[in-house]
Amino acid sequence: MGRIGYVFLYLCLAAVAVFQVFPIFWLILFSLKDNYEIFAGNPFALPEAVKWENYLSVFQGGIGTYFWNSIWTTIVSTMLTVLIASMATFVITRMRWKLSKLVLSLFLIGLMIPMHSALIPLFKMFMEAGLIDNPISIIITYTAYNLPITMMILLGFYSTIPREIEEAAIVDGSSIHRLFFRIILPISAPVLSTTVIINMIYNWNEFVFVNTFISSDKYKTLTVGMQNFIGQYMTDWGAIGATLVISFLPILIAFLFFSDRIVEGITSSAVKG
Repeated sequence: MGRIGYVFLYLCLAAVAVFQVFPIFWLILFSLKDNYEIFAGNPFALPEAVKWENYLSVFQGGIGTYFWNSIWTTIVSTMLTVLIASMATFVITRMRWKLSKLVLSLFLIGLMIPMHSALIPLFKMFMEAGLIDNPISIIITYTAYNLPITMMILLGFYSTIPREIEEAAIVDGSSIHRLFFRIILPISAPVLSTTVIINMIYNWNEFVFVNTFISSDKYKTLTVGMQNFIGQYMTDWGAIGATLVISFLPILIAFLFFSDRIVEGITSSAVKG
């Protein structure tokens, strides 16, 4: 490819980057305006007077509680999903037993189940178990729904780990538990990082399950809690914009820090698988 080709390629990439970044820039401007500027003014113009009070109002409206709920439910659900998926994938790919393929198929069937088709059965199940309006119901649901995709990512990598590593560890007297936690998990760090980020993004942004199973403000997450700024007669759109900015910043920062790990994990899983 000649110099002109590279220039054209970089121009195209720059254009794509602008289209990707512009919505974030627009949302930040949106969060610093009042309702009049948002609807009567130019939507792409800078705010005439920066409304930092939009961010103050969302914290006064309880966003701190929603933010904390999003953090701890995301972390707990992600850790549970990755741990269970790692153990299940290890057992299926590294141990020889008759029903391994059947069990793997049952896990992966979860990829074909639409989320909304399970809402009523899950609601009934959690109601009978006394888990409605309880964050445990959210953690269980997130963990179950993310298991198939997490296992599918891990499958290609785990299948190609040299068996000599396990044989050497067993000869040295290592137990299965020590083999898994001290050898297999450290080796799998790149692909595990990928699954952690993917799970975090899904859990952090999820709306339907929280809106269905949680009714108390003390258990709501950011995605559902922002509805409190929608009134019957008036909606504070600036506050909603501020909430959206606060909600995407943690995931954006995490992605920027771990983007190399994501690419590395996906590449290693795809190539080795």
